[in-house]
Amino acid sequence: MGVAEDPRLPDRWSTTENVAWVADIPGRGWSSPIVVGNVVVVTSVVSSAKEEVARGGLYLGGERPPPTDPHRWVVVAVDWATGAIRWEAEVHSGVPPSGRHLKNSFASATPVSDGERIYAYFGNVGIFALDLEGALLWSKRFEPAGTRYGWGTAASPVLHDGRLYIVSDNDEQSFIVALDAVTGDEIWRVDRSEGSNWATPFIWENELRTEIVTAGTDKVRSYDLDGNLLWELTGMSSITIPTPFSKFGLLYLASGYIGDQFRPVYAVRPGATGDITLAEGETSNEDIAWFLRQGGPYNPSPIVYGDRYYTLYDRGFFTAHDARTGELVYDRQRITRGGTGFTASPWAYNGMIFALSEDGDTFVIKAGPEFEILATNPLDEFTMATPAIARGSLVIRTLSKLYRIADPGSP
Repeated sequence: MGVAEDPRLPDRWSTTENVAWVADIPGRGWSSPIVVGNVVVVTSVVSSAKEEVARGGLYLGGERPPPTDPHRWVVVAVDWATGAIRWEAEVHSGVPPSGRHLKNSFASATPVSDGERIYAYFGNVGIFALDLEGALLWSKRFEPAGTRYGWGTAASPVLHDGRLYIVSDNDEQSFIVALDAVTGDEIWRVDRSEGSNWATPFIWENELRTEIVTAGTDKVRSYDLDGNLLWELTGMSSITIPTPFSKFGLLYLASGYIGDQFRPVYAVRPGATGDITLAEGETSNEDIAWFLRQGGPYNPSPIVYGDRYYTLYDRGFFTAHDARTGELVYDRQRITRGGTGFTASPWAYNGMIFALSEDGDTFVIKAGPEFEILATNPLDEFTMATPAIARGSLVIRTLSKLYRIADPGSP
């Protein structure tokens, strides 16, 4: 959920201040970095032709047809201590089978690791398991499928108890699949009556059971670990991107396509069964603790820090609600003026919340009942990936670079 408490973590940085190292990353990708042992791992797709410049903000006309030039799908490991590229593993090459939105990439799914293997998923290509030196252990290919408006794919795999779970919501045949993490063998697959979505599934370990929550435009669905449907909820906005998460025994769901008037947030109690959809005019029921009709963000996932549920909106506004009750703490506050957009999800530590803009500026916001911006930290390059927090450092990916941000003296 992007929350860590460590007094070593920095709250001020720039392209030169508190930079342990900066590495050039080939190609383009909006997957988040992950830290595995003594390396930072990112995925990327490298075009053999010059790529169109990425453009931020919210706009029409971003759809791009499939390229015609060969691309390379790669996993890159960067040395934690020095920033040198330790290895680069090419897992696929060829002409991309589908197009994408100009703001999207062919490497937008964040990899995962169990400490022994690295799992890199590229939507419309497949998932690849590598050892910690970059050698391919196994792969599983998926047939490419069309997505709404040709925007491409983005949902990441999740890893739990020796299994990988992947949700592929598309405009042909959506599905959720469970794979054996050691062998790649398919354990089960369930087709979904669902169109394209970009939300990563969430493994909800609550006091009653463990379940797999999938946020969708048509329905939110929760499955048990064998793929059986536990409950479902109708009532999201027409495009669903934020990842579900939990805190205080509640599951938080949000979707907020900017073109919709209905942009909901739900706080769901554990133990639900069947259809838990709110009736018209309801704001809670036996399974839903609280509900906001117009509280959901479009791209960034919300965050709970302390007792408050904070929301970062794509157009640069910020709100706070009581995480247990949904009561308003403060209404929309403007972070920045102008056309700056926000796609990366916020994170928090040491009494502060951090909001990274597409311009590469991180706004440091004081946690608490009143809105206050404490600082602005620039990196001067287009940015959409959510950073990683590890070992007293922050790892931030921009369009072409990877930064390890740390106070001087951090190992």
